[in-house]
Amino acid sequence: MSIFTPTNQIRLTNVAVVRMKKGGKRFEIACYKNKVMSWRSGAEKDLDEVLQTSSVFNNVSKGQVAKKDDLSKAFGTDDLTEICKEILAKGELQVSDKERQSQLETSFRDIATIVAEKCVNLETKRPYTVNLIERAMKDIHYSVEANKSTKQQALEVIRQLKDSIEIQRAHMRLRLVLPAKEGRRLKEKLKPLLKVVESEDFDDQLEMVCLVDPGCFREIDELIRCETKGKGSLEVLSLKDVEEGDERLE
Repeated sequence: MSIFTPTNQIRLTNVAVVRMKKGGKRFEIACYKNKVMSWRSGAEKDLDEVLQTSSVFNNVSKGQVAKKDDLSKAFGTDDLTEICKEILAKGELQVSDKERQSQLETSFRDIATIVAEKCVNLETKRPYTVNLIERAMKDIHYSVEANKSTKQQALEVIRQLKDSIEIQRAHMRLRLVLPAKEGRRLKEKLKPLLKVVESEDFDDQLEMVCLVDPGCFREIDELIRCETKGKGSLEVLSLKDVEEGDERLE
């Protein structure tokens, strides 16, 4: 005996649902977990990597697919790709309270990490720790916005923190002095951590002046101390302000 399954029903598992109400009706799409925020932040460009199916539902959990007429009336089109994109952009991601709290805590930490990597203490000219930035964010009662990327929110946090702590977006200008023997090898290891090499002089030792993100300072310092066994040196020369008009965080 065969079991009859209605043709307008699709069963899905391990799904993240995005819901939107329009034209008096409820519409839902079935997405892969963790991909919705990647799409909204611009990190994920491939819609097929976000959607479990291109179908639009009235109720994902019951497998009830929305009628074509209802979609056309509500969205002015029956193009499922365009409808899915609109629901992804404007709909509400359905998650349990536990999942939502976990996501918010992760995003909060991610935002603090970005701020710590890009900023310095104006008085000491040194980077802040992530824990200190987290405490400062809690002091100003910063609330994570689920629909904004962590990079966008990090910029907003920096602006808000300027009223409560000595903080500034800047690159650190460093002078690195490395023994000739380790110079070339160590330079290759340091390359990924350097934003700009402003000058380089190789005589009896390698001397470089470069710009780095504050978050890389400790790693560079540790690398030089360990690799040169204390013979190399690292000096902070100055800070180079990141222009306020530069709204991107690379």
